[in-house]
Amino acid sequence: MEEIAQVYARALFQVALEHDKLDVLRDELGQFADAVSESHELSVFLFSPYFSTEEKREGLRKVVVDADPEFQNFLELLAENHRMPVIFRIRRAFDALWAEENKLLPVDVTSAIELDKKLVKSIGDRIGEQTGRKVELNAHVDPEILGGIVLRVGNSVLDASIKNRLNRLRRQVAQA
Repeated sequence: MEEIAQVYARALFQVALEHDKLDVLRDELGQFADAVSESHELSVFLFSPYFSTEEKREGLRKVVVDADPEFQNFLELLAENHRMPVIFRIRRAFDALWAEENKLLPVDVTSAIELDKKLVKSIGDRIGEQTGRKVELNAHVDPEILGGIVLRVGNSVLDASIKNRLNRLRRQVAQA
């Protein structure tokens, strides 16, 4: 299923690039996926094999109003090919492509106490300068780290927490 989602996400992404509608189609895909997620009746209707493709197309035309024509065609194609159940995976794959295209770098700052917003912003700005990418910054509080910070930049983790230091010290003492 993941490969199918990748194929559909790439196809929608290419159409979005060609028509310069990357943000529009991303927003509409997100809104549609959220609506399906929140409405049990809609998800049953779209995912059920008991409804015909034509019934699903007609339902989509009634539910999805004022959508971009490319997005409407995309949804009808999903319904026609019985691929509507992978809509959530398509959204994740599309978002990943969108983030890469926009050179977004996810950065999570975790601390034991809430940090000053200026400090968190300066951390994000510094990482953005060093990487040459636009930083998508999130700050979290986790009292279990005791102190210091844990910084996740993309797939890399810098753990400068007191909890991590204590664990390393404990291992060193145990080995000695």
